Amino acid sequence: MNNKPRKGNFDVIVVGLGAVGSATVNHLAELGVETLGIDQFTPPHNKGSSHGETRITRQASGEGSHLTSLALRSIAIWQELEERFSMSGLFTRTGLLAISSPLSKARVHVDKFFDSTVAAARENGIEHEVLDGSLLRDRFKQLKTTTDEVGYYEPGAGFLRPESCIEANLKAAASNGAQLNFDERVQSIKYGRIIEVQTDRDLYKTEKLIVSGGAWVNELVPQLSKHFKIYRQVLYWFDIQKHYDRFKPDCFPVFIWEPTGVPWGIYGFPAIDGAGGGIKIAAEYLDNTIDSPEQLVREVQAEEETHMYENYVAPFFDGVGRKCLKSSVCMYTVSPDSGFVVDRLPGEDNIWIASACSGHGFKHSAALGEALADVVLSGRSAISLEHFMLSRFNLK
Repeated sequence: MNNKPRKGNFDVIVVGLGAVGSATVNHLAELGVETLGIDQFTPPHNKGSSHGETRITRQASGEGSHLTSLALRSIAIWQELEERFSMSGLFTRTGLLAISSPLSKARVHVDKFFDSTVAAARENGIEHEVLDGSLLRDRFKQLKTTTDEVGYYEPGAGFLRPESCIEANLKAAASNGAQLNFDERVQSIKYGRIIEVQTDRDLYKTEKLIVSGGAWVNELVPQLSKHFKIYRQVLYWFDIQKHYDRFKPDCFPVFIWEPTGVPWGIYGFPAIDGAGGGIKIAAEYLDNTIDSPEQLVREVQAEEETHMYENYVAPFFDGVGRKCLKSSVCMYTVSPDSGFVVDRLPGEDNIWIASACSGHGFKHSAALGEALADVVLSGRSAISLEHFMLSRFNLK
């Protein structure tokens, strides 16, 4: 991306320029560090985890109340980028509706996701409402909720445009002097006081390396591969046959639902692209792993669309039709506890890993990148990363 790319030594090299990697490069460059970012594709792209037009952002996190500070700071960063580059729509506030029931067996990221979300909101002073079954059905008639279900409504939540967020990060990084090498694949990493990164184009050296390779983390740091699992995920856009006005962003929030009668939670977005754009709905299937991204089946079969509609759409939404307008495939890289991993590589003082965002990382990525850059440079950050250390796992 730079006009005069250079070779040789850099203060910091970042491998992988997706959600966290692009944010990290952005902040390093802002601090005046000689930074090289390398990606095997041209980001933003549809080959990894950070695509599909939208990602939910929420302030209270059922995965842990410690994540709230990251979510809030990330929103602030994206708003700063919007203003700096006159880019509207990185973050859109629609509110969030989470739904669950004592009878539900569906799982979203962690056990007791709904209860933990309410607890995190109360602990962090996040504005919210808890809706009983009657109020839930009265306010959201487009949803086929049951009497035993309850809702959590958070007005400050909304959605992000992941491709645009990554583009903004990289634009900011380049404007501050970062060198960004696209369509360049890392072939090997030689550890030591001076780290050597060999790609299919050249050899680069640095004293500090950050690996944020997403689903490619197991190839880049194979010694950690037994701790990360990769899952195929499918995103669907179904046709709105009636009640389009009920699904518009000004009256329908982003949602996360733990329904009864199905094993997996569902999530989705309002009709952000008009009456003909459909509504995006997905279920988080975490039952079939893939060994590597190269084995990912990117084509979505007709029977997958049918199964999704009959099991996760028709029983729960009023007005959404059977026709699947489009679909997209991405990957989750998941740690044993569905938490993040942001830490030094064991045995190496100057190599950091930022991966395993476990399907809920994009909303926190801007602040994660900022904090990681600070930690790599100074050993500390305004937002603590202690919750994401590898030591919480048994690495034997």
